[in-house]
Amino acid sequence: MKIFVTGISTDVGKTIASSIIVEALEADYWKPVQAGDLDNSDSHKIKARISNTKTKIFENSYKLNTPASPHLAAAIDGITIDLKEIQEPKTENHLVIEGAGGIFVPLNEKDTIADLIRPDYKIIVVSRHYLGSINHTLLTIEAIQRNGSKVDGIIFSGSENKSTESLILNKTGIKCIGRIDEEPFFDQNVIREYADLFREKLMDL
Repeated sequence: MKIFVTGISTDVGKTIASSIIVEALEADYWKPVQAGDLDNSDSHKIKARISNTKTKIFENSYKLNTPASPHLAAAIDGITIDLKEIQEPKTENHLVIEGAGGIFVPLNEKDTIADLIRPDYKIIVVSRHYLGSINHTLLTIEAIQRNGSKVDGIIFSGSENKSTESLILNKTGIKCIGRIDEEPFFDQNVIREYADLFREKLMDL
């Protein structure tokens, strides 16, 4: 199974969610494009948070120095991101692919994160509650569906908001994988606890 993790915006908890999914499935992990924080990248964070010994973390296709939209970070580095250079790693294991920011974050003048999604990917959207997040969540889901793909699950991140969560789930009919609370920290033990909670629904995707 290949799972693509995207968010409704930046900093909504994609990497925490990806850590949990990776741990739950003992899956491999790949972030095609990393922009900024190269010494403490999302791949580094995944490695630090998981405790299983099966997971392999694959190299980014592009490592960009500036914490910015990939198209801008690439331009600052003097390169242009080419989709043909982003080759999915080969593995016999489950694979978790983490996007960058939201679904329409630009990779270059033409392509966006949405263009990284392949027909065989299961898609999980990470939604975090803030003013405007319902709109952002519904727009993200609609955009994915208009692109010809299916959203297979939602993970809510942050403090519970029953009204918001209920509205989104009822309006979209999409399965809720679970909710990640505002924890004081996310270490291997916390990630493992969430992995145990989410595993069954992830396996049913």
